[in-house]
Amino acid sequence: MVVLDNISKTYPVNGGIQAVSTICLSLAAGDSLTLVGPSGCGKSTLLLLLAGLEQPTAGRVLFDGVPVREHRREIALVLQDYGLFPWKTVRRNVELGLRIRRERFTPKLIETTLSGLDIGEKIDVYPQQLSGGQKQRVALARAMILHPRLLLLDEPFAALDTLTRERLQDLLLETWHSRGFGMIIATHNVQEAVMLGRRIAVMGGKPGRLMTIIDNPDCGETDYRSSDEFNLLARQVRKALERLL
Repeated sequence: MVVLDNISKTYPVNGGIQAVSTICLSLAAGDSLTLVGPSGCGKSTLLLLLAGLEQPTAGRVLFDGVPVREHRREIALVLQDYGLFPWKTVRRNVELGLRIRRERFTPKLIETTLSGLDIGEKIDVYPQQLSGGQKQRVALARAMILHPRLLLLDEPFAALDTLTRERLQDLLLETWHSRGFGMIIATHNVQEAVMLGRRIAVMGGKPGRLMTIIDNPDCGETDYRSSDEFNLLARQVRKALERLL
């Protein structure tokens, strides 16, 4: 479904700053991939390129074999800062994309989507009345209601405490299993990378490069987080990152 074909990106500031260099990656429909690496290695840049919000300096981003030259309706991006409008209620924030697309919807659709993410009781409050975990659920609901084929998440749970982060990871996996979309998650958290990605792309360097890809076939299995396989793979990913230091 998605191909990054020898991607490089240079930003035209201070004489040119190269963010990523010669990245080759792919994602099949319904699969999951995590991008893990230290801050500044280009993870967020890759998500912006995939979303069509930036264009590569070299190489191609392909979606269903077609170059991504602008934002595609089938692709949703959830940012770390949630991107919620403080003057709109939870309900109005979630339905915003549908209104922009001029799609018909019912109040029941909004209510069902929020309830599915355990945030239904907050439907008529404002973002400033929500916790960080609740804001993240609203941001996910706004993306999910558009039924994307590809969901991009940039450090989605970085600002949350451990228990809240793990609950939302589990909720995201449940939704992924039930809806069958593809997802790519950028993170610097090793455990999160192992929990959410069937493949784990380890990135590093400046400009950012793809150092290795680690297969993770048990991703999404029940109780995976407490298994020996999970801990073994987390150690493998950590060692790959330590080699970059």
